[in-house]
Amino acid sequence: MTLQTQLNAFKEQFRKQAPEAAFNAFAQSTQDLIATGQAERALGVGATVPEFTLTDVDGNAVTLKDLLDKGPVVMSFYRGVWCPYCNIELKALEAAHHDIKARGATLVAVSMQGAADSRKSKRENKLSFPILTDKAGELANKLGIRWKVQDYVIEFKKMFNVVLPNIHGDGEWHLPMPARYIIDINGKVAYAEVNPDYTQRPEPSDLFPILDQLTNKAE
Repeated sequence: MTLQTQLNAFKEQFRKQAPEAAFNAFAQSTQDLIATGQAERALGVGATVPEFTLTDVDGNAVTLKDLLDKGPVVMSFYRGVWCPYCNIELKALEAAHHDIKARGATLVAVSMQGAADSRKSKRENKLSFPILTDKAGELANKLGIRWKVQDYVIEFKKMFNVVLPNIHGDGEWHLPMPARYIIDINGKVAYAEVNPDYTQRPEPSDLFPILDQLTNKAE
């Protein structure tokens, strides 16, 4: 079963179970974000990724340079452990992790949540790759994928106990758009997929041809 098939199935289940007003508000939020065109303006293929320092679940600093010293980097931004769509995607990435490593790349996931929630993500989704914290979404902002949740949807987020200012510890209602990047060893974007619609995610196998090209170039 493809990743998108799983996401579609969950969306349909949620539509049947959630209050109609909440489902409609979330759908409208997505449409309004798409209409801004922000995803099209985000960092794209050929751009240089700014150097960054993030922290892992143990509080250790991880820099872009550290990651690139091992080879290309696959970096997946997700909304948080509270997001069922993200958890489905993380499991799909875990299933592809062996094939990603076999192509000489390092896989990391990035969210704005703190270490405790990231540890929960790793535990509940049985992940073998690191989850890094992008505090206040500073890196996401530099990449152009951080956005502010619309006021009209906040009450529905709270209905599901998703209080982002508390989850992120920054007092703001910000989220990263789900995004997946391949960064080559020179720090440039070789692949970019930014999803203003969080219910739509690319298949992990879409990464393989790009990683194969990078491997061939290095040989």
